[in-house]
This record gives sequence, C-alpha cells and structure tokens, in this order.
Amino acid sequence: MAEIVFDHVTKVFQEQIALEDISFQIEKGEFVFVTGKSGAGKSTLLELLIKQQEPTAGNVFVFQKALGVLKEKEIPHYRRIMSPEIGMLNNMTVYENVALALYAVEQGGKGMKRKIMRALGLVGIAEKAYAYPKELSGGEQARMLLARAMVVNPDVLIADEPTANLDPD
Repeated sequence: MAEIVFDHVTKVFQEQIALEDISFQIEKGEFVFVTGKSGAGKSTLLELLIKQQEPTAGNVFVFQKALGVLKEKEIPHYRRIMSPEIGMLNNMTVYENVALALYAVEQGGKGMKRKIMRALGLVGIAEKAYAYPKELSGGEQARMLLARAMVVNPDVLIADEPTANLDPD
C-alpha cells in the first residue's frame, strides 16, 4: 500500500500554474528525489505534503488519509511528525537540538542518548555533539538537522534541498 499518494494534484498561485495534474505514489521503503529546474514546483510539492499549502485541485494522501480532511488543530501535530528537521536553536548544543525531535514525539527518556549518538554518527558529526550550532560549518549544521529528522526513525522523511550545503563526501 502506498504511503504517499498525489492524485491529480494541481496548484495555482494567482493564475500561475505551479503544478498541473500531478499523480504519483511512493511505497514504503522507497527513496525518492524530486529534481528539476528552479521554479519547477519542487518546493510547492513538498509544501503540499506538509500542508503548508492546499491543492487547487486533486488530493494528497499520507498513510491512506486525505490531508484535505485534517482539522486545523491536527495540522501542528502532523507537521511535527512529517518535518522535525525545521529550524535549529543556537543556544542549545548539537545533542540538545537533536534531542528536541525525541521530545516533540514524546520519545525522550530511556535509550535517548544512544539514539542521538547513533544519529549523529550516521551523519558523521558525533564528535560535535556538545558543540553549539554557531561553532559548526554550514554543512555540519545541515547534517545536525538531518540527524534530528532521522533520530525519531520516521516512516516518511521530507527534506527540501537537504544536501545543499554538504560536500560530496
């Protein structure tokens, strides 16, 4: 069963078409990249997926639930689950920034340190756990945000240009 479905989705901004009749499915375990020129609608597609925008026509489904039926009060919780990588706090260490994701989904507590250090290790910055974001390069900050998104072991991870500041390694 598909985890994400766009069913004939169109998005128009002030008479300018950003997406037109887009249909696709993403199955569990698939790793998908959306590529294209600037202005092609990549960010709009992601904004529809995290419900920052509403489609002009068509439907978006996540885990077989139509996003159009989410109540206004359900949207913040949905966004925390779908995009925990948004923003960083400069007055907190890398470790504390990653821990925020676990607290947001109520997974703080036992085993938390192991999860955080594993995520930091996967992105290659475990040795920076107790540094502050201002002490990191742009690429290391991007990896910290990626670790924060990964630490909760999400079913779906949405990232807009997650490798923009990373070196090829």
